[in-house]
Amino acid sequence: MFQTILQRVDFWLIYLTVVLCGASGAGVHSCHEVKTAFQLRQIGPLKWVPEAPGTDGELQICKHSGPSCCTRKMEESYQAAVRRETLQNIRSYSFELKYLIVGHASAFQDAFQSLLSFTLNLTTGLFDSAYEPLSQDARPLVADLFSDLSLFLGGDGNTSMERSVHRFYDNLFPLVYRRLVNPGLASAPPSSEHSECLRMTRQDVNPFGSHPRVLAEGLTRALSAGRALSQALVIGAEVLNATERAGLARECGRALVRMQYCPHCRGLTLIQPCGGLCLNVMRGCLVGLSELDGPWRRFVALLQELTGALAGGHDLELALQGIRNHVNDAILHAQLHGPRISAIVDKVCGPLTDTPSVTSIRSTLKVMTSVSTSPTSMAMTSSPAEVTLDHLSHTRRSFPLKPSKNNKPRSLKKISREFMGYIQRYRSFFSALPEMLCESEMVVDDFTCWSGEDVVESYVGRVVGNSLQAQKNNPEIKVRSIDPILVGARDRLEHFKPMREWTWPALMFLLGRAQQSGSPHGTSPLPNPHHR
Repeated sequence: MFQTILQRVDFWLIYLTVVLCGASGAGVHSCHEVKTAFQLRQIGPLKWVPEAPGTDGELQICKHSGPSCCTRKMEESYQAAVRRETLQNIRSYSFELKYLIVGHASAFQDAFQSLLSFTLNLTTGLFDSAYEPLSQDARPLVADLFSDLSLFLGGDGNTSMERSVHRFYDNLFPLVYRRLVNPGLASAPPSSEHSECLRMTRQDVNPFGSHPRVLAEGLTRALSAGRALSQALVIGAEVLNATERAGLARECGRALVRMQYCPHCRGLTLIQPCGGLCLNVMRGCLVGLSELDGPWRRFVALLQELTGALAGGHDLELALQGIRNHVNDAILHAQLHGPRISAIVDKVCGPLTDTPSVTSIRSTLKVMTSVSTSPTSMAMTSSPAEVTLDHLSHTRRSFPLKPSKNNKPRSLKKISREFMGYIQRYRSFFSALPEMLCESEMVVDDFTCWSGEDVVESYVGRVVGNSLQAQKNNPEIKVRSIDPILVGARDRLEHFKPMREWTWPALMFLLGRAQQSGSPHGTSPLPNPHHR
């Protein structure tokens, strides 16, 4: 009890000392410290600070019945300074999160490109070693396919694996037909009309069997998580950029001045705002950011699911490395069924020097397709020559596949697990931001603090929560609306769907695989946004 009495005596002694010092200086040169603080913080021209306190009837924020060291111009400068300082503090806290997202987006893309480069070399190596007659002309086709793979993994919305894979096989068919199925045609000058006919009819002639379809479906399924993660990281970076562009409302600027600089008007340059005052002001000012909390938490959960899918398996790596074998099997299929393919092509596209019209191609294809799918035709294709296919397949795959150590792709597992560990720390970033700002140098433990109107022992006002609804009871600031930039950022998070509907089964397949393989951090299945 005696100690409590002493603390209260200390409080009143400190309070009286501050007030008396301010009053004693008010009559002569108590604005000296105010001018010093004004200069150190680079708030504005020193000529705006009076030498001695006086009365300025034009003050609108820091109104005080007694003498004041503030003028209207100083108030305007204080508003500009406090906005600048607060936005800078917000950016300093969001910088680490933004760096985490942008840095790992770059790391994931580097890992994807490393894998793509490695498997591109594998695939072109197949043509160099096993199909030398096609090698030179096939290289651009392979490069175009992998360019589309890169765009797809990067989240490009206009790239379809199905279209890209079928375009690759459409362009490959004329080369395979002339130089492998009918090597005698290789010496004849190529006809652009005949080549176009082969490209246009490839899917109907079906020289490569089911291999193009299987490859397209496999790549779409395996690359879905990587593609979705790329799209999500772009959205995350855009949202953080939006928070940096958002401004502070006029009422917020006035409340910040009352909290931080109105004490200066009374010569109290060292007093700190009370914790409750700071929370009310910051929560009112940052309510637009706090409204991002719910969508942001769900977004972080999605990021964890996607990185968990990459960390929990090797589907992406295996799918890319399997392109070589799919292409090889497709070419072997065409070689094995060469006579049937040649018969169809001769009737549809004609001899190399006589190319029919599009109408005749379609009518002939209709007849040939019905003939080729008859039971007799099917029986002919399943001949003992399958033994030859097995032998050729074994021969083609016997070439060395080991990459050099220098070209070894970076581990997606390591990058994914690292990102999962970091991003979960920022789930409550937007709701915790007001507290983080108030826990900085702005507020310190002391016997006295600034309540917004006077020096007090403790803040007695009601401390409200973060939500927009809670701000109706905020005693320090009236929240009228949310910055449209932040409304747009919230909508981006709420409406973000990384996949079109037909790719959700692929994503769910990968997430299930990740869970079965014991992915860390206990990921749980994502709900299908299209499920009713």
